[in-house]
Amino acid sequence: MNGSRETGKEANGKQRARLPVEKIKENVVAWLMLAPAAIGLAIFLAVPFLMAFQLSLTDTRLLSPNPPQFAGLENYRQLLRVSVILMEPLRDPVTGEVQRDEQGRILYPRPRTILRSDARYEGMGELAQFHLLGRRYLVAAGDPTFWKGLTNNFYFALVVVPLQSAFALLLAILVNQKIRGVNLFRALYFMPVVVPMVVVAVIWFFLYNPGVGTINAFLKAVSSGRLGPFNWLGDPRLAFPSIMLLSIWQGVGFQMVIFLAGLQEIPGELYEAAEVDGCNEVQKFFFVTLPQLRNTTIFVVVATTILAFQLFTQVQVMTGGGPGEATMTTILHAVREGRYQLRAGYASAITVVFFLIVLAVSLVQRAVLREERAIE
Repeated sequence: MNGSRETGKEANGKQRARLPVEKIKENVVAWLMLAPAAIGLAIFLAVPFLMAFQLSLTDTRLLSPNPPQFAGLENYRQLLRVSVILMEPLRDPVTGEVQRDEQGRILYPRPRTILRSDARYEGMGELAQFHLLGRRYLVAAGDPTFWKGLTNNFYFALVVVPLQSAFALLLAILVNQKIRGVNLFRALYFMPVVVPMVVVAVIWFFLYNPGVGTINAFLKAVSSGRLGPFNWLGDPRLAFPSIMLLSIWQGVGFQMVIFLAGLQEIPGELYEAAEVDGCNEVQKFFFVTLPQLRNTTIFVVVATTILAFQLFTQVQVMTGGGPGEATMTTILHAVREGRYQLRAGYASAITVVFFLIVLAVSLVQRAVLREERAIE
């Protein structure tokens, strides 16, 4: 009896000893498989980011005969500097009464005059104006173009990500049907993705031509001359929506393929069970298809958001950030500062801040969507 007990204890001890060894082997294999991706991220992401951060702490200027000097956080101070200023109305120098225009609106001094008259706002420019509780305020920034570009980036992402994802899901459902020639439609929808964005932007630039562009000609034909011509890229109200339309058309094929892969992984038994329960096509979509595509949708949304913040090529080719900075983006502003203003240190500060903003957005998305994708 004692011998058998000792034998059992020895066997348990050997089994426990094997567990850490097997776990170590699994960890080693996991790290070996992770190594290529980790090395690639270190070389092409971490190292360039650290180099850009180091450069952002200097006043480096391209083609300058002067050696770079350490500037500390001066570039970041100028980039992120924002002030909200209460605007006092103009008053009559004799009576002291508030001056008004012909329509009875209160007159205020020009923002440039306000900023130049106070040394605290030296080097700052007008960003925006707003009214609050009957008072008028001026928002001034050390780099108004940066904040305008950042606002456009968020505007672009908030519009393009949901529309492109929804349209991609619709196309995926259409090309998932078992009909003849469906592979042709899949290829046609995916074709714009493989075309370089520069080529796409040039083609759409001619399509948007206000004089002889195909889009204006089409609108004129279908409306009997009542619509158009529109200056799609020259009107500040239409320029950015026009670029959004181009971007959705060009990139929707990529998301379509991802959704198509997810649709083909849904077991057919689920749809059969739904039919037995009396569900129609709409009910099967909301209660079977969408829940089964949860993880796929999360990937599409996160990936599309990152791609949306990389908006650059189509803006550079079609509008150059205009008209009046209506289509300015953060990356385009950084490129201009580095290429044309030759301020490499300041351009690096823009890229560092923008990278951290996009990283924060991605982490927030991951934290929120992780709760949604939890499977019990």
